[in-house]
Amino acid sequence: MAGPFAPELLVEDGANGVRLVTLNRPEALNAANQRLHEHLAKVWTYLAEDDAARAVVITGAGEAFSAGGDMHHLVHLRQDRSLRRREIADARRMVQAMIDCPLPIVAAVNGPAVGLGCNLAILSDVVLIAENAYLADPHVSIGLTAADGGAPIWPTLVGLLRAKEYLLTGDRIPAQRAVEFGLATRSVSHEDLHAEALRVAYRLAAQPMHALRTTKRALNLHIARAMSGILEYALAEEFASFDTEEHQKVVDSFVARSSRPSEPCS
Repeated sequence: MAGPFAPELLVEDGANGVRLVTLNRPEALNAANQRLHEHLAKVWTYLAEDDAARAVVITGAGEAFSAGGDMHHLVHLRQDRSLRRREIADARRMVQAMIDCPLPIVAAVNGPAVGLGCNLAILSDVVLIAENAYLADPHVSIGLTAADGGAPIWPTLVGLLRAKEYLLTGDRIPAQRAVEFGLATRSVSHEDLHAEALRVAYRLAAQPMHALRTTKRALNLHIARAMSGILEYALAEEFASFDTEEHQKVVDSFVARSSRPSEPCS
């Protein structure tokens, strides 16, 4: 069963209380359109309310984990400020819900994790990244404030100076470097990634539930406190940055020249 968010987001029941969440727009490298973005804001509460769930694995269908935001959708957000306002609210909800989710989340980063995709990965509790994958947050490079995870959370994980370098440039972070920086737990061969993510999830699912969940909550309080006030500021500025000429030029140029408007833009 693919769950209530299909077809863009599949939620399937695995063994031992593990839930499998798959971003399912492989033809667009799992870039987020309106529906997928809405689903990603809601799915964590849905999983938290599943009494039989004990752990989650999140991954992407096909070649990518997620290419970030669908470029055609970014055009719609520029044109429709009401839609943009709802999407910014959903971004806030997604970040907060992932931090608050009592279930341990294992990310199986099977390919490029860009922008939103990168932040979905780093908001997880265990991040397994395929050796040929990479992380990148090119918000700034496309004229947007790095709000939904980047500026609020990266400094806690990698330190302020390193966060500045990679958020301000949008440079790619290969798998092994992501592990060295603290943005991923460890790298795994592509062919072993899914099985290893399940193995870790099964092990977490077998842990004493109360101790596991309360320890996760205590650990995530470091992130919640570090980003207090920062997330709101950054999201407000991201909303405004859609109206800038720099952002509009980048997106219009990308859409005009690309036959695959959802390919990674970094």
